[in-house]
Amino acid sequence: MNIHDSEKIAGILESMGYAPCDKSEEADVVVFNTCCIRETAEQKIYGHIGALKKLKRANPDLIAVVCGCMSQQDGVAEKIRASYPFVDIVLGTSNLNLLGDAILSAQKKKKYFNVDFTRYREEDFVQSRTSYPNAWVNINFGCNNFCTYCIVPYVRGRERSRPLDDVMTEVRQLLADGYREITLLGQNVNSYGHDLDGGVTFATLLHAIGGLSGKFRLRFMTNHPKDLSRDVIDAIAAHPNICHNIHLPVQSGSTEILRRMNRRYTRDGYFALIDMIRASLPDVGISTDIMVGFPGETEEDFCDTLDLVRRVKFSSAFCFVYSRRKGTPAYSMEDQVPPTVKKDRITRLLACQNAVTKEISQTMIGKNYEVLVEGANFRYKNTMCGRTDGGRLVNFKCDESQIGNFVTVNIERASSATLWGVITEEK
Repeated sequence: MNIHDSEKIAGILESMGYAPCDKSEEADVVVFNTCCIRETAEQKIYGHIGALKKLKRANPDLIAVVCGCMSQQDGVAEKIRASYPFVDIVLGTSNLNLLGDAILSAQKKKKYFNVDFTRYREEDFVQSRTSYPNAWVNINFGCNNFCTYCIVPYVRGRERSRPLDDVMTEVRQLLADGYREITLLGQNVNSYGHDLDGGVTFATLLHAIGGLSGKFRLRFMTNHPKDLSRDVIDAIAAHPNICHNIHLPVQSGSTEILRRMNRRYTRDGYFALIDMIRASLPDVGISTDIMVGFPGETEEDFCDTLDLVRRVKFSSAFCFVYSRRKGTPAYSMEDQVPPTVKKDRITRLLACQNAVTKEISQTMIGKNYEVLVEGANFRYKNTMCGRTDGGRLVNFKCDESQIGNFVTVNIERASSATLWGVITEEK
């Protein structure tokens, strides 16, 4: 979602005549599109903003911009104004469309600070897409769930869905422009349509896009277990171009911790959901988010999480340590878990998931998978990469001219999460 917001920011700047540059020392405008979901991200951003002071001294005409989730937090805009007076523009999450006006103001040496919750339309932007052959499409914004650890509802606002026709118009245009994979974005895509007329649901949208002609893939993220329903799974099963790949954040394997998190499902409920998904999509790749060290988490709670990881067998998992976020209920909870315990648990969790991933990878050796060639894997010389339908990244050799094409890859070897293969068919 942040990548896609950055594409909107770049689109506005390019429409004003600016072009990307590689070095901040050569820039006329520097924009920080910020995240605040964890404290470490926020600390890094403040460090980067501070480094601009030297650049601003060397180039007084440099325009410094801070936008995104961090700037939407209560008191942050005032802090930036007081502590970083060389920052010219601060915008919140819901008024990125004002960036052009803000730049014009800054060119006249007038600061522009606006973090009011307003509403923009996706159609307000000319987007500079950077992820070909993939394209991101927002379908809803904000969140109504208020998990006790999460800052997102406070900085992204309440849920609001884009009209179905607007989403379909954007998707059709992207396919006409040659994009081969569309990823639908929302804090909780499963709640799409609840605020629209006519009984529109997320399943309605999946059927509409899945029914479009042409060779392409459709993915979506992220899902909330309490809202992922049978009709969504049926829609995935009904259309070959909807990937059998579901990101389903569990956060914890302990029912008590899930209750304290206000996740509104139980451990057993999550297992039942996994069973339902795999009954209809036996080849599905399921990924997740898992948090350790939430306030009150005991060793028994953590062991429940390890047990869940072993039983579900996630294809991949984003594992992280709980980070206190001021303004959320969990910030003030008692029984905060000591850092040493958090460190021990994240180490054990990663080892557990790595073992599961390695086990899954070994079963893929010798099999053929359709892969969309996405681009170069810069970690390995002369190597391209792409993902299987189930979401696993595969490395292989081919020419750059294949980017955007579908190929069949035979998996020859695996190293834990890394898969290596050879192209056996070009499509």
